[in-house]
Amino acid sequence: MSEVKGRVKRDHKGFLAAPAVLVWLAAFQAPCAHADEAPPPPSEESRGKSVAKFVAGGIVGFAAHEAGHVGFDLAFDAHPGVKGIRYAGIPFFAITHRHNLPPRQEFAISSAGFWMQHASSEWLLSRHPRLHWEHAPWDKGGFAFDVLTSAMYAGAALTRSGPYERDTRGMAASLGVDEHWIGAMVLAPAALDTYRYYHPSAGWAKWTSRAVKVGLVLLVLK
Repeated sequence: MSEVKGRVKRDHKGFLAAPAVLVWLAAFQAPCAHADEAPPPPSEESRGKSVAKFVAGGIVGFAAHEAGHVGFDLAFDAHPGVKGIRYAGIPFFAITHRHNLPPRQEFAISSAGFWMQHASSEWLLSRHPRLHWEHAPWDKGGFAFDVLTSAMYAGAALTRSGPYERDTRGMAASLGVDEHWIGAMVLAPAALDTYRYYHPSAGWAKWTSRAVKVGLVLLVLK
């Protein structure tokens, strides 16, 4: 997450990966069969173990998001650090870095979490196009984190609400554009990938999602 003051000051918060998000992710755990789809055989794995794997997948997704930020911080010698913060009275943490980086570096750092989510979702949906009908709680937890976190960030961007340090605001400030545009570009792949999850044969959704993801990366050249 990014804080902008003149040039963008970088702060990543884990506020969007709060435990409450993992509860929302459970919607992806219960597959429903289409009329032309045969349901898979029931798994012998316990419900508790499946839920634990699902939550673990979401935690790994969160770790990957933050690792993307930290990786670019280190690549740009931005001296990342960690500090405790509170949001809505709930304690979280922030990853910070030095000020006054070039705009392209600031944009890359702010965007890195989304890039990691997009790569993860693309890998999952390409390797498991029928993920919705598979018993794969770990993969479903990671995928659910990716799309729901993007949707929450997009909502904050489109309404200009939430913490000042949000990634979408940092991205917009680095580019000198309205945050609404960034929110739309973050929301589109989340919506399209959710559609792909339920309709894996929808080629238009797959290629549109990929085009937007690539476009979000290419903005670093702006």
